Amino acid sequence: MRIIAITNQKGGCGKTTTAVNLAAALALNGKRVLLIDLDPQAHATLGLNINAGLSIYNVLSKLAQKKAGLKDIIQRVTHDFDLAPSSIILSTLEQELAGEIGRESRLWEILSDFSRDNGIRPEAANSGGYDYILIDCPPNLGILTINAIRAAEEIVVPVEASRFSLEGLGQLLEIINLVKDRLSHNVDYRILVTNFDSRLRHSFRILERIKKTFNGELFSNIIHVNVKLKEAQSQGAHIFVYDKYCRGAKDYFSLSREMITQKEGRVEEPAKKPKLEKKMREITKDRLPEMDEIIFSISAPLAKEVYLAGDFNNWQLDNNSRMDQEGDLWRKSLRLMAGRYRYKFVIDGSWTEDPKNPAREANPFGQMDSLLEVKS
Repeated sequence: MRIIAITNQKGGCGKTTTAVNLAAALALNGKRVLLIDLDPQAHATLGLNINAGLSIYNVLSKLAQKKAGLKDIIQRVTHDFDLAPSSIILSTLEQELAGEIGRESRLWEILSDFSRDNGIRPEAANSGGYDYILIDCPPNLGILTINAIRAAEEIVVPVEASRFSLEGLGQLLEIINLVKDRLSHNVDYRILVTNFDSRLRHSFRILERIKKTFNGELFSNIIHVNVKLKEAQSQGAHIFVYDKYCRGAKDYFSLSREMITQKEGRVEEPAKKPKLEKKMREITKDRLPEMDEIIFSISAPLAKEVYLAGDFNNWQLDNNSRMDQEGDLWRKSLRLMAGRYRYKFVIDGSWTEDPKNPAREANPFGQMDSLLEVKS
């Protein structure tokens, strides 16, 4: 079970939007997900149209009139996606815990007990535990956020492509290091670029600055500006219920795939690394003759950037999938083994089928992907 906190003390960076829609996307991938709304503003709870009598306050507080366990407050959102709701009374918890020893570890203790019970949902006792627990944090660095960092193994930091959002990261990283030093708890963090407007050159300048500053700690996928994401919240639904064909749904689905497939430990043990490299060279040597060079191209003379995404690169948009411009054409050469591949071009943020390829197949969003079959 992976426990992931989603936090940034700066408001308006898409923190709750990311928590809700990433949870829904993971569930669409067959993962069992619990989202804990740890924000007293309860935006995740309200944004999913959940109205519950008990909240996470009844679980964390020792002074609550009605005490509850975590499993007692869980509400079903959609298939494989559950929510532990919040309420405004959670804002009093910081004062309650002010003089309590171990106040930074209250949530960690509760989740540890919950994990030992296998994370069973009360309405689905035979379905097993959760694969992911996501924690939506408040937009500050108070005791609730520290509790989330202490309880989590990983942190997702949504960051807008703006100067002020980038400069505010320093304080959050200080808190992460403080938890590491004082509570002996290591936690990995990764930066997620949100609210990215591909129409603005300024956005690309800030994106390059983020890449240089946080090289290796940045998700390949980014979340583009999409009005449908805000509309979904106002309608009390996540994006895959409201409009699963929109750009926002595609972005969060791609992010969930990246999160699922990302390597759990990104740093290899020194003793194992030479053996691993030797093995990779052997595999590469054996398989290179079986690969064919495939050249993808599309005419887009007015485009600022074009990417090639497909099954062969896990639909990721990064420097490796960026296409090269040659006059009006954008080209990308790949070496692929025999097999069947789905792919699309991404032209200035717009996902486009290959106009020269009539072979197509419906994708999970109800749209069409181009098909390529590489024969041996």
